[in-house]
Amino acid sequence: MAGFFISMVSVVRDLPPRGDLDVPLHREQSEVGSPTAGTHYIQNSYKDAGTDNIVTVVLADYRGFDTFGETVVVFAAGIACLLILRGRRES
Repeated sequence: MAGFFISMVSVVRDLPPRGDLDVPLHREQSEVGSPTAGTHYIQNSYKDAGTDNIVTVVLADYRGFDTFGETVVVFAAGIACLLILRGRRES
């Protein structure tokens, strides 16, 4: 446990300061010259969906199929749990 704590403290100390604009996350282009995903979402979300809320655009439009797939998996797991817990009743 102490080793884990020491390793976490050493990693956190090496993180850049919060709000640092020079970190790769805040770059508009990746190291190979392509636009980063965040830059694309910020610049094109209103044009693509016509909604002011970027979070809604990302979850509903860009990740719509993924979110639907996660919903189907959770629903199927719930049905499976219901069937297993209900079990077979002997007459």
